[in-house]
Amino acid sequence: MRRRRLTAVLATAVGVLLTGTAAHADAGPGSAGIGDPYYPDYGNGGYDVAHYGLELKYRPSDDRLEGTATITARATRDLTRFDLDFLLDVSSVTVDGRPARFTTSGAHELVITPAHVLRRGRPLTVVVRYAGVPSTKKYNDYVGWARTPDGAVAAQEPESAWWWFPSNDHPLDKATYDIGITVPQGLQTISNGVPTGSRTANGWTRYGWRETRPQATYLTTLAVGRFDVHHSRTKNGLPVITAYSPDLPADRAAAARTSVERTAEVVDWASGIFGPYPFTALGGYVPNVTSHFALETQTRVFYSPYGFRNGPRPYLIVHENAHQWFGDSVSLARWSDIWLNEGFATYAEWLWSEQHGEGTAAELARTTYDSYPADDPFWQVKPGDPGPGENQFADAVYDRGAMALQALRARVGDHAFFTILRTWAAHKRYGNGTIPEFIAHAEHVSGQRLGALFQTWLYTPGRPAAPPQPTATAARPKSWSQIRQAHAALHPPASRG
Repeated sequence: MRRRRLTAVLATAVGVLLTGTAAHADAGPGSAGIGDPYYPDYGNGGYDVAHYGLELKYRPSDDRLEGTATITARATRDLTRFDLDFLLDVSSVTVDGRPARFTTSGAHELVITPAHVLRRGRPLTVVVRYAGVPSTKKYNDYVGWARTPDGAVAAQEPESAWWWFPSNDHPLDKATYDIGITVPQGLQTISNGVPTGSRTANGWTRYGWRETRPQATYLTTLAVGRFDVHHSRTKNGLPVITAYSPDLPADRAAAARTSVERTAEVVDWASGIFGPYPFTALGGYVPNVTSHFALETQTRVFYSPYGFRNGPRPYLIVHENAHQWFGDSVSLARWSDIWLNEGFATYAEWLWSEQHGEGTAAELARTTYDSYPADDPFWQVKPGDPGPGENQFADAVYDRGAMALQALRARVGDHAFFTILRTWAAHKRYGNGTIPEFIAHAEHVSGQRLGALFQTWLYTPGRPAAPPQPTATAARPKSWSQIRQAHAALHPPASRG
């Protein structure tokens, strides 16, 4: 009797072991890239991040950044290890409260091996403690962390998180954020979302920021320094936060304030065209940096002072805030879909011009078409697939991209066109989209076959035989000069991928 019972117990134990082995038979490492055709090693596979909790301490005098990142995620497969994108020096990692082994691989991979297999569908919490001097870290000879005379700024595209927090760095994996940043007393911080309070002790001040809507990693920004901060509200009661370095040249400071303080006006206007504003706060900031571009960092747009060197730039404000719908709320699914960001934001400028009697979108499309001779290299870049590197942000992605939208408007009519824009923003809200999905959406709403139109304007090298709306007047619109000057301040540096 005892022998039979022992045999049964042993058999049960062996069965459990075998079952456990079978359950983990498909366990493996998450991929070191998320699968983007332009940047194969950007992002990571095997998990999906829900929230980043960042607790940082920054000392501008020697650019020393210390941080603890608490990452809440869910495994999308049984994982034996996984990667985060990061460049700073890591001192410890825990996964679900247990110490994990870690090492580095490639140019920006932090490879983490947890103490146990992470089961598919189960939540996990990763805590990474780190420190370093961001300005000394390079990727392909590029530094994505800008020091300023009194602090620093993190705002770049297509990557910037690597220099200040570990992440799954691709727009496909959006998350919410809580950011706490401690800096020497007398300095301020700027980040996304809404402030959650500040406290000062022992010569240091901690500021908190929170973004409760999904946000791509490259749209997450941080600035430390001295700022003149302004608080106001939109007509609908949303908080507006704008900030300016007090050390900007006087002419640029005045032009910057005149422009950025129109943010609420621009967002209210855009809401009437694209649908309700998708976030809980808005604004922008102008730090004392030497860079020459602006970036649609979510809820708190980054502007270089360079953009205001020749006076106010309302069209720059329109462009970057249109991105809050097209690029931020509806994010690209792969970097080859960049037209969904830049073509749409450029077209918003044309709509602003039309609204304010400075030239219709059709006239701007015709003028843009006429401004590039047929043999100009401009026409060789395909907005629907421009390629990585400098072509990704080529003028054609912006200008020919906007012409594609005017061609669509001319084909389907105003009612269908604006319905397409509004419903695209609504259906893809807080998610991701691809160009083929947009084309299918436009065909569904309009009831027309549009493949040939988009093939001509997005994917075929060479100047199309006719302008987007041939009947449009060729007279140069009043807004033309303003828009061209604004575009000189739009482009990020060429990709380092």
